[in-house]
Amino acid sequence: MKSTLEKTFAGLVALLICTGASPAAGLHPIVEVQSGYLFGAISDGKWIKADETAKLIGDETTYRVYGLTQALGDAKGDKPKSEGAPCEETLAVSLSPETEKGVIAIAAPWNALPRKPQVTDPTQKTYVDAVRDFLKTMGIEQPKVKIESILRVDLDGDGEEEVLISATNYFSKDDRVPMRSPAGSYSMVLLRRIVAGKVETQLVEGEFHPKAYVRKEDSFDAPNAYKVIATLDLSGDGKLEVVVGSNYYEGEEITIYRCDPKKVEALLSVSCGA
Repeated sequence: MKSTLEKTFAGLVALLICTGASPAAGLHPIVEVQSGYLFGAISDGKWIKADETAKLIGDETTYRVYGLTQALGDAKGDKPKSEGAPCEETLAVSLSPETEKGVIAIAAPWNALPRKPQVTDPTQKTYVDAVRDFLKTMGIEQPKVKIESILRVDLDGDGEEEVLISATNYFSKDDRVPMRSPAGSYSMVLLRRIVAGKVETQLVEGEFHPKAYVRKEDSFDAPNAYKVIATLDLSGDGKLEVVVGSNYYEGEEITIYRCDPKKVEALLSVSCGA
C-alpha cells in the first residue's frame, strides 16, 4: 500500500497536470518576442500549431530569450490569448521581463544558439554580383542591388558556413514598404551554400516585381519586405532553423524555415494584419 506521503505527492503531481502550471512534457512553445505572437511548439520532432499548443500551456511558462547573436536570459510567459481585432486567430503571450533586443523565446532545456551568426559587410562584390545574377533569373533585367544584411553561420553543424543574404529594394527614400510595387522592385532572403563542392543559391523567401503594379478589378498588391531575424536550433537536433520576418504597409508575418540542401520548408508561421 502507498504511504500517506506517496499519496500526497501523487496528488500534487496530478494537480499540477490538471491546472496546466507548465507545458506538457516534451512540448516546447516558441514565441516571437517583440510581438508576443505564439508560433506553436516543437514536440518530439513534430511541429505543433499555435491553437493546439495554447491548450497545453499554463500561466507560468519559463522561456529562454534569444537575440540574433546571444542568449538574453529567461522570461515568464502567461497563457496565450487572442491578439484581438483584426487578428482574432493570432495568439500572443505576454513575457516578463520585457527584452528590448529579444527576437525569439523558447521553453526548452537545450542551447538554441550553439553557433552564432557573424554579421558581415553587405557591400562585398561577391554577394552583390550573386544577388544581381539571381534577380536577372527572376525577370528583373537591370536590377538595382540593395543588400540589407549578410549573415555567415554553420546551419548544419558540419563545419561549413552558409551565407544568408537579406536584400530589399522598393525604391523608397525612407525604406518603408510601399502600398504598390514599382517596376524592378523586390525583396528576398537568399541562402548560399556549398553542395557537392559547388556554391549553390537557394531562395528562402521573396517576391519580385519586374513590372510596376497596374490596378485591376478584384486584384490587390501589397509588397512585403523580408529579412532574416534569427538562426536558432528550435528543434533541439543540432541544426539551425532560419527565422524570417516580413512586413507590408499594414501587417507582418514571421516564419520559421528548415533549410536543407535539397529544399526549403516552412515549418511554423504567425501573422497579423488588416
